[in-house]
Amino acid sequence: MRPAVLIPLLLLCCCRPAAPAGNEQYIDPTIGNISPLLQTTKPQLHRPNQMIRVYPIRKDYTDDQITAFPLQVVGHNAGEVFCIKPVTDSTGWERKQLYDHEQEEIHPWYYRNWLVEDQIQVEYAPGRKCGMYRFTYPAHAVHRVLLSPVDNWVLNGNGEIMGTSLYHGDTKVYLYGQFDTPYDASLTFKDSIVSLRYAISYISVAAAKVSFEQELAGKGFNEIKKTAEAAWHRVMNQISVEGGTAAQRRSFFTALYRCHERMVNISEEGAYYSGFDKQVHADVRPFYVDDATWDTYQAMHPLRMILHPHQEEDMLASYVRMYEQGGWMPTFPRVYGDHPCMNGFHSTIVFLDAYRKGLHIPDMEKAYEGMKKNALQATMLPWRNGGLTPLDIFYAQHGYYPALKPGAKETVAAVDTFEKRQAVAVTLGHSYDDWALGELAKELKHADDAAFFNVRSRAYLNLWNGEKGFFMPKDEQGEWIDIDPGWDGGSGGRDYYDENNGWTYQWQVAFNIPALIEMMGGKQGFERRLDTLFHADLGRQRYQFWAKFPDATGLVGQFSMGNEPGFHIPYLYNYIGKGWKTQRMIRSLLDIWFKDNEFGIPGDEDGGGMSAFVVFSSMGFYPVTAGEPVYTIGSPVFSKVVVHLENGKDFTMVAHNCSVVNKYVQGVKMNGNERKDLFFTHEELMAGGVLELEMGDKPHF
Repeated sequence: MRPAVLIPLLLLCCCRPAAPAGNEQYIDPTIGNISPLLQTTKPQLHRPNQMIRVYPIRKDYTDDQITAFPLQVVGHNAGEVFCIKPVTDSTGWERKQLYDHEQEEIHPWYYRNWLVEDQIQVEYAPGRKCGMYRFTYPAHAVHRVLLSPVDNWVLNGNGEIMGTSLYHGDTKVYLYGQFDTPYDASLTFKDSIVSLRYAISYISVAAAKVSFEQELAGKGFNEIKKTAEAAWHRVMNQISVEGGTAAQRRSFFTALYRCHERMVNISEEGAYYSGFDKQVHADVRPFYVDDATWDTYQAMHPLRMILHPHQEEDMLASYVRMYEQGGWMPTFPRVYGDHPCMNGFHSTIVFLDAYRKGLHIPDMEKAYEGMKKNALQATMLPWRNGGLTPLDIFYAQHGYYPALKPGAKETVAAVDTFEKRQAVAVTLGHSYDDWALGELAKELKHADDAAFFNVRSRAYLNLWNGEKGFFMPKDEQGEWIDIDPGWDGGSGGRDYYDENNGWTYQWQVAFNIPALIEMMGGKQGFERRLDTLFHADLGRQRYQFWAKFPDATGLVGQFSMGNEPGFHIPYLYNYIGKGWKTQRMIRSLLDIWFKDNEFGIPGDEDGGGMSAFVVFSSMGFYPVTAGEPVYTIGSPVFSKVVVHLENGKDFTMVAHNCSVVNKYVQGVKMNGNERKDLFFTHEELMAGGVLELEMGDKPHF
């Protein structure tokens, strides 16, 4: 072995950074890095809700080769631009680099790895619009950096580096950076330690240089790392916990870290590029992008309304500006504009939720205008933006999305050939959206609109088949289409449902649970249906089921923990006086499906969508109906939780005698007053309430 390798090896063995002292010590970005079937989590390096996101490019945690190191990941889980890799030979870009997991260190604020064959140590620290790589080479080897061939780079030889990359076909990403030492024409360096500080912009190279000077001037690697670590210390220590196991803390605080990956602030020194009108705008208010309301309206946005209400206000203000610039209220806003993903206009639910929780949205009437326009003039077709189609006109006239019988040929050209009509899912999703819009209209004193959308919100009733006990599809003649709701509908059930089968969609009336209880025959019938859900057989081998429903992972009977539409379902027992079944199920789901290891996420995490469920449920409560400022109680894994609110108050949850065995709630007090139910309000939480739970080993509530 060459003596030159001793220097980086000593760095690895002797200079390991001290473990952080706060709750950030529990973050493990590798949790969930091996997926059940679809998307893994990535070991994201970034500051909370900031633009720069980086991770080593590899397939998943099982992959021991790194393809490259990006300078920016534009969108959640995708969109790597300006990739680089340090090498010690003349091989080309295609060569992957072997690394050793045991010598890899990953925190959100710091990354270090050892490239085994090249004997190079790689380090990284993220800024807000900037970042810094540091490579330590063997002293007597070639010290070279390769640049991704798909990006446009400009090198001037004095250490500066600039570049332009194209993302999603029409969005330019700009780079300005500086190496700390000059390089030759082949980007080879004399020094064995090479650092690259850089900034990213969506406006121009000049704007990137401004961010570079504002954020990085005179700062070294350790200062950037410490600033990033301090940012994570602030958000991780906004929640304090006592009790629970080390594994539960790791799962909990890693989930909280995942909840700060998006939306991201892309404003650059008082200006931002908007993909919604392809223009640069001057504005002192932060502009946020990268959201997925189908995934985040249920728990991620409600969590942020507790932890960071002012930031949530900025995010919703960004939605309003997107509407003004693009003409539609977006559903999945990205850097390049709206991504027509999934179905429904669930930002409507988020706005109602925020309004009722007292968040200040200055342009609320403008937001309402955009939501109403979407409801009346935009197509409901999944994965499509644009105006009305014949199917939408049919919906307005008949109150449900019409489906095709199995094997029938599609008659509407606008329907996506893979995503299909999703007729039942669309009807249920837009029923919720219309309920939210009607409630918002009532809040804003638009009485006629309130009455109109209240009627439209009952569309779900048109597809309830009481005989079958499922929401079932109808054709254009109003006739039931006789299907197996647990199996039919093609890939992901998309002819009728979406990513999940009818077992999941029979509970998609979270905005009117009393009506759902009545539809299922009252409390006893409702309880029987819930019990059956968690015990029902798939009717076939799992490999057969997942070949058709790869999103429906984390299975317990026919319940899917691994996909967003199921998150609220375990809490529904609380609405029929059988809270102990919720308590038992929540503890079981957290224990089974959210371990603190590489397999610890049961489905697509979706940038906080699933992690917010873990945060809420571990604390012991959940917002079942986004749009109603009420929480329902589950079974906390911690004996004490304190949420330090932005208003200076603390919300405290104390679970006396809480343990693995003592998971059942025996008694409830809010601010010392005994409660007979398992609900409390957002107002009580934000006022600094104290929720006390007596826990025991036998069912009570």
